[in-house]
Amino acid sequence: MKLFGTDGVRGEAGSFLTAGLATRVAMAAGIYFKENSINKRILVGKDTRISGYMIENAIVAGLTATGYDVIQIGPMPTPAIAFITENMRCDAGIMISASHNSFEDNGIKFFDANGNKLSEEIEKMIANIANDSDAITQGQCTGRDIGKAKRIDDVIGRYIVQLKNSFPLDLSLSDMRIVLDTANGAAYKVGPTVLEELGADVIVLHNEPNGYNINDDCGALHPEELAENVIKYRADLGIALDGDADRLVVVDEKGQIVDGDHLLGALGVYMNETGRLKGDGIVTTVMSNQGLEDYVNENGLKLYRSNVGDKYVLEIMREKGINFGGEQSGHIIAHDFAKTGDGLVSALQILALLIRTNKKASKILRPFKLYPQKLTNIKVKVKKPLDEIAGLTEKLAEIEAENMRHLVRYSGTEKKLRLLIEGKEAKKMNMAMNNLVDFFEKALNA
Repeated sequence: MKLFGTDGVRGEAGSFLTAGLATRVAMAAGIYFKENSINKRILVGKDTRISGYMIENAIVAGLTATGYDVIQIGPMPTPAIAFITENMRCDAGIMISASHNSFEDNGIKFFDANGNKLSEEIEKMIANIANDSDAITQGQCTGRDIGKAKRIDDVIGRYIVQLKNSFPLDLSLSDMRIVLDTANGAAYKVGPTVLEELGADVIVLHNEPNGYNINDDCGALHPEELAENVIKYRADLGIALDGDADRLVVVDEKGQIVDGDHLLGALGVYMNETGRLKGDGIVTTVMSNQGLEDYVNENGLKLYRSNVGDKYVLEIMREKGINFGGEQSGHIIAHDFAKTGDGLVSALQILALLIRTNKKASKILRPFKLYPQKLTNIKVKVKKPLDEIAGLTEKLAEIEAENMRHLVRYSGTEKKLRLLIEGKEAKKMNMAMNNLVDFFEKALNA
C-alpha cells in the first residue's frame, strides 16, 4: 500500500486513514526513530478536525507500544509542531492534519528532531516498516518498556514568543487594522493573540471550530468574505490562513487578493535590499509565474525552481544556502524564523514591509506584472501514469510550439489532475487549456 503523498499520509478519515492504519504508521515511525533516539519523546499535535480525536489516540497507542513517551499539545499550527519539536528536544514531531482539505479528510505529517520534514527516503523506510508485519510485531514493547503519554496545554506560549521574535523589535502594529480569517483551524487561538500582543486592531473571522467547519467556505481557499470585511472595516490588510496555518492568502486595503508570486517577489527583493537575504536568490516551484523569475533576475538575483511541495523548496534552499522561498499557493518559508511554511511568520514579514516602506499593500505588494496563467483541476477516477496516455506528448508539444509553458501533474493528496498553462496571450492560453481539459476528460474519465 502506498502511504506517503506530497505531504505525509493523507486521505479520508475512517476510510483510507483508519484508526488501525494510524496506529500501524505510528508504530512504524516509532521503530524507525528509536534507532537514533536521544530522549525517547515524540511530540503530537493536531488541527481542529473531529477525526483528530480518533487519529491522535491511535497514534499515541502506536508510539507508546514501541516504547516512546508521547507529549500531546492539542490544536496547534503545523509550523508550531516543527518549532516545538526542536525546542523541547523531542526525537520527532507529528502533526495530524489534512491542511486545506475539508473536514472529512485527515493526515499525518512527520518532523525530525530538528523540526524538518522527512525526506522521501526516510518516508519510504517508515512505509516499508509499516508494511512489514514481522517488523511491527518485533517492535512491540512489553512490561516496563511500554511508553507513557501526557498532555501539555501551555506550550502555545513558546510558539507565540517565537512568532513575536520574527517581527522587528523596533516596530509596532499599533497603527494597523487587520482582518484575520483563521479558517476555524489550528491557529484560531494563536493567530489573534500574536497580532493583538503586537498592538494591532484585529477583526477575527472564523475562529470558532466545531470539528466540522475547518476550511468550510473560509480561510485561504475562500478569501471572498475576508475581502469584503477588509473594505467594510477599512483595514490595512487582510490575512487568511488555511486549516493548519502553514500557508496564507493576503488581501490588500482595496479588497483585492494578492497573488502568492507577488508576495514572494516583494519580500525576496526587499530582504535583499535590506541585507537580510542569504544566498544569491530565492527558491520557488515549477508552478510560479515567469513574471516572478523575470523580476527576480532584473534585481540581480536568481530564481531556483523545485517540485511542488514546501519540503522540496526547503531542500534546494539548504543546498544553495538561501533563507527565503515558497510556493505560489501561499506556503512562504522565512527560514531564519521557521523550518517550514508558516502563515503567521509570513504575515508578520509582510506587515513589517508595509510599515518600513510606509506604503499601502496595493502599491508595494505588486512589484511586477504577471504573465497570463491558468490553473485547472480535473477530478479523475484513476491516476493513470502520464507516460502511458496516448497522444499526450504530441498535445503538449503543440502548446510548446505556441511559446507557452505548461505543467501537468497529479495531486499528491487528492484524486485530481492539476493543469497549468502560461503564456503572454491570454486568449491563446485559454483555448489551449480548454483543449487540454477536453483531452484529459476523454483519456482519464471516459
